[in-house]
Amino acid sequence: MFGKNTLMNSLESRKRLLLAESELNRAQLVEDMAALSGGVRALIDRVKTVGSIASTIAVLMAGLTAFRRPKPASAESKPSWLQTIFKGASLISTLWMAFRSQGCEHKRTVTK
Repeated sequence: MFGKNTLMNSLESRKRLLLAESELNRAQLVEDMAALSGGVRALIDRVKTVGSIASTIAVLMAGLTAFRRPKPASAESKPSWLQTIFKGASLISTLWMAFRSQGCEHKRTVTK
């Protein structure tokens, strides 16, 4: 009878140690996930900043290109590939600003 009690005590001790280790691992996982989500948020903020800067530059370049080049003499002449890129960038930046402003307004209404 004494041997069984010792065996049960050692198994119970082992079980408690494993449970404590599991709780420590869970706490560490929660900390790691919080750090990871903070890093992802910082990365998203940087991407948004770079996107808005690139959008602004594209709009400026499209504007400069429009004022710099004369109108083509005939309506049938094809625009250069550079003009096509700048027109596309201008359209994308306009859409980006529109969607971005809608997202900001949506955030403000949700947080109120």
